[in-house]
Amino acid sequence: MTASAQEVEDIPRLSLLDEPLIRYRRTSDRDLIRATLPQLLCALAADEVSAFPSLRPHQSHPWHAFLCQLSAIALHSAKAEKPFDSQTQWRDALLALTPADPDGAAWCLVAPPNRPALLQPPVPEGSTVNWKSVYLAADELDMLVTSKNHDLKAARMRAVEPEHWLFALLSLQTQSGYPGAKNYGVARMNTGNGSRPGVGIAAVGAWGKRWRRDTTVLLSERTRIVEQNGMSAEDGLALLWLYDWDGNSSLSFSKLDPLFIEICRRIRLRVEGGILSAVGTGTTTARINAKALKGITGDAWTPIDLEKAEALKLQPSGFDYKLMAELLFGGKYSGGVAQTFAGTNPQDRMQLVARGIVRGQSKTEGFHERSVPLSPKVRSLLSSNNRDELARISSERIKAISEMRGSLWFALILLFNNGIQPGKAAPQGLKDRASRFTKPFELAEDGRFFSDLAAEVESVDPTATRLTWLQGLAARAEATLRDAFTAGPRSAMQSYRAQSAALTRFHGVLRSDKSPLPQLAKHLRQQDSKSQEHAPS
Repeated sequence: MTASAQEVEDIPRLSLLDEPLIRYRRTSDRDLIRATLPQLLCALAADEVSAFPSLRPHQSHPWHAFLCQLSAIALHSAKAEKPFDSQTQWRDALLALTPADPDGAAWCLVAPPNRPALLQPPVPEGSTVNWKSVYLAADELDMLVTSKNHDLKAARMRAVEPEHWLFALLSLQTQSGYPGAKNYGVARMNTGNGSRPGVGIAAVGAWGKRWRRDTTVLLSERTRIVEQNGMSAEDGLALLWLYDWDGNSSLSFSKLDPLFIEICRRIRLRVEGGILSAVGTGTTTARINAKALKGITGDAWTPIDLEKAEALKLQPSGFDYKLMAELLFGGKYSGGVAQTFAGTNPQDRMQLVARGIVRGQSKTEGFHERSVPLSPKVRSLLSSNNRDELARISSERIKAISEMRGSLWFALILLFNNGIQPGKAAPQGLKDRASRFTKPFELAEDGRFFSDLAAEVESVDPTATRLTWLQGLAARAEATLRDAFTAGPRSAMQSYRAQSAALTRFHGVLRSDKSPLPQLAKHLRQQDSKSQEHAPS
């Protein structure tokens, strides 16, 4: 029997349409349920999905995006205005998207090489015998590139469920970058070293509410995405794994459906001896000709840097408070349609969810995730596009943290230099030492930034609330300085001089007429005057 014949004989289908391959936790009782894809979509519509136990954190956004894009594509094709309630309707709508494969091969994890399989394009040459890349573990297939197994151990997931391969395959095909020659990344990111971020407004709670809202928004904003990005309004290419790919040709972006689900690699899953594995081969070009777009593809969850005209490229600092403030309040980024409040329930508690992978040169530098709760007034201002006041408050607070960090840093320089002011340029080692202590201070402020900001926005006396926050900020900075005393000079005389000089410098700057924090400086001077008035003569 030839190798190609072996590949097509007795292949298990592993069909997402007909086999319960996906496990989820039910919201109502936390029971573990096995479901087909149509059954899962019904459960999402009923808000009965609380978690996917096999889903790894970095796979969360690709899975959410896939479910929303696929649902919206199917509903639009079926001319439906809202999600279906029955499994039969979902199955029929999904199968209708693959008319050339009425047997459902395109929804199977494994199919003959000359046929499409889920997220796996047909192989024009009809065989994968000559494909060199072999993946024996699901996580080995995933898009993460780790350094010497330090971040996540690779190739550990061998005795696994088919869903592990599904999630790994989806992660690879929809959020991969460019790790090396003949391995091109997705169109929905800014360069091969970029990231496909997932930023959007979401209700606090289970998966279903966010899925329903985002799916509805994709349907309602479909026309606008087409007009803004020059895509195909009708009959565009939506499920890119349906089409033959020899690895040497690219698809024109203008021919794509606005909600297209892409693939970026030639990969095929196979079953040998009852065990799933995968094979792959390189390509000479990207699947979509979109390099010039710099990630501006109409993706619902990707913010756009308006000044640079490119998609957000996540940095090693991840979603720190400065970036999150820009995404929420600033004018630097334009959010995708998922970052609007359209279709949200006024009674739901809302949050901004941000996820993404930082990618370096042929490596990944960490998965980052952050959720920012949105208080009722913050939500009201954002939903009415009245962001100026929020932007002002946010900007002033960010500046205040920066100024306090600077005051702390200079005080630490004095402490570590035995209380002596260094020359025009302090030694780099001294600077680095001071920075090691200021970093935890800023990280702590990062963690409380949005709750503190919301307190001011919601306050009946914002001025007093701001002053209370500034006092707390100064107290936390001073505590950091005092904690560093143990790392200062050891001898009693030098220790006293260094500590005294550092505290004098720190408090002097805060009380100065030229203080960068005038509200706090005025208050502290008033407090000092009162103390002197009541001091015994």
